[in-house]
Amino acid sequence: MKTDNEKYNESVQPNTFFLENLKSKLPDFFSKDGKFDLDKFKSQLQEHNIDELKDGYQLNFIGKDYARRQAGEMPSTVIVPDEIQNNGEGKNSKNLFFTGDNLEVLRHLQTNYAGKVDVIYIDPPYNTGQDDFAYPDSFEYSDDKLKDMFGLDDEQVEKLKSIQGKSSHSAWLTFMYPRLQLAKRMLKRDGVIFISVDDNEDGNLKEICDEIFGESNFLAQVVWERAYAPINLKKNFSPSHDYMLVYGRDANVIETNGIARNNTSDDRYQNPDNDPRGPWSSSDISVGPAIQANIYPVTTPSGRVVEPPAGRSWRLSQKAFYERLADNRIWFGADGNGVPRIKRFKSELKKTGITPMTIWKYKDVGHSQEATQKLQELMGGKKYFTYPKPVKLVQRAIQLYSNEDSIILDFFAGSATTAEAVMKQNMDDGGHRRFIMVQLPEKTYKTNEDGTPKLKDGRMIPTKGGRSALEDGYMSIDEISRERIRRAAAKIREDNNLPEDFDGSFKHYRVVEPTRQTLEEVEDFDINNTDLFNDMVSSFSSDALNVAGNASGEQTIRTTWLAKDGYSFDADVKKVDFAGYEASLVEGSRLYLINDGWTSKNTEDLLNKLGTHQLTVQTIVLFGYSFNIAELRELEIGLKQLDVNINLLKRY
Repeated sequence: MKTDNEKYNESVQPNTFFLENLKSKLPDFFSKDGKFDLDKFKSQLQEHNIDELKDGYQLNFIGKDYARRQAGEMPSTVIVPDEIQNNGEGKNSKNLFFTGDNLEVLRHLQTNYAGKVDVIYIDPPYNTGQDDFAYPDSFEYSDDKLKDMFGLDDEQVEKLKSIQGKSSHSAWLTFMYPRLQLAKRMLKRDGVIFISVDDNEDGNLKEICDEIFGESNFLAQVVWERAYAPINLKKNFSPSHDYMLVYGRDANVIETNGIARNNTSDDRYQNPDNDPRGPWSSSDISVGPAIQANIYPVTTPSGRVVEPPAGRSWRLSQKAFYERLADNRIWFGADGNGVPRIKRFKSELKKTGITPMTIWKYKDVGHSQEATQKLQELMGGKKYFTYPKPVKLVQRAIQLYSNEDSIILDFFAGSATTAEAVMKQNMDDGGHRRFIMVQLPEKTYKTNEDGTPKLKDGRMIPTKGGRSALEDGYMSIDEISRERIRRAAAKIREDNNLPEDFDGSFKHYRVVEPTRQTLEEVEDFDINNTDLFNDMVSSFSSDALNVAGNASGEQTIRTTWLAKDGYSFDADVKKVDFAGYEASLVEGSRLYLINDGWTSKNTEDLLNKLGTHQLTVQTIVLFGYSFNIAELRELEIGLKQLDVNINLLKRY
């Protein structure tokens, strides 16, 4: 038997994601059966004199159609809450940490976080050939299915399958494409994404971002000076920089906050003439090339007559100049004998910060060696990560495009630099920004094909670079990420006088593939067999899924469905009793019936509470495996007899 999402995924095509977006924006071009009316669309283009692009180019790569299809699929995993963390140190936190495949996590977050994220910063694998990147997403379909989905021949299927487990450009692009598609949907209209990259994939990344976000939404290619000294062992050049590609959801409504002013930048603003409008700086009043009408003599207070330099003119007309002179906005120097300059008041700046340039110096945002040293100090002298990003680098990105209540997403969390950057920015300006971190549980030890640890002399064999972590008891990278957040928060608290509501923790969720054994063992499906699925709920518990956290099956199913239904992870959930059956009422409007054991007595109590208005709900969602046919029919008939309209959803 298949879940609802698995059934949906069978019908997904490469253009499904695009069509769903198009349908939400242009519903009038779709027929009743959901088909796009191309002729009607072309007619509208002609009627409105819109010129179609006749010539152009696009990036094509092996796996592109597969990547586009992936963006349209529903999640096949479940969200398992870490009840120990979430009811302990993370109980009151608004921050989120997800352990799991970031593609699956992004799929889960498409509803409840669509259009809500202000800043995304990611540091994906660079595909250098030395960073252990290999295309990790598995082709879950048979060759015949792949041929049918994409119209491929045998040779093309083999080419598609050839990228799996490889680090080719095509593999990297196939990996990144669906993740960026889903990330875009989560950005606010004025949201911004920063993507760290180096020369290996910079050009390719620019092309897929142009395709996904639109060329007009490209904001900048930032050059980060990551090194301060040459490596003389290099044969030709010693690389001293990386890039950050910056795109917005809609560049038309995006404006940077600017870089926070420091003492150096503020020193430019003085008040030598005690102007009541406060400190000011002066700027050149001449421009080039010359505008003839703006060439005129100016007499200084000392009596000297000055004109613009050769080939230039004043930037102000004569009338505008004397208006500003009368308003004490022209400065001739302390002795009144200088060339006129225009006064610009700090109090009249449109934004409080300085517009950033596209080269970020290491003295301002840190360098790789500094980042490594600081992280090593934080983690007790242990070097668990190579080439982490400086906190100051990520913090600048956050400061430029976030406000005090923003949501910041990083779905390649790694060492969790972004989480610390969010906390430090909140410390600096008293904000309440929230972070969402996603990290794959990469093992620090080598495994066999069945997932069991590889052993040598009875001890687990560490992965490349994983020895220190394994020796210290960290079995996967995400464990180190979460520990870094805890230590960073503790240090911030230790070094600063912070308000009580400072959020230095997180709620933790694991996104895992559910155990299919229970369903696979069912050979003959008998709808009258009331005991067939009695234990289905418990198969979704932490114990059954072999992960830590003490979550029950009911908690896992409910958490997964709340995300699907658009609820936040701190949604108000109340327990409601129906004659001994415990259900979950969410935000006072949606009732979830998940556990088994439902009887006619429970139906009677539910209908009574609804009929007497003791309970008001709009939707009832039930777990189909927990109800037999007789129970479902009785509930459906009872709800139809009520005077209220309640939507009943059955999920599998």
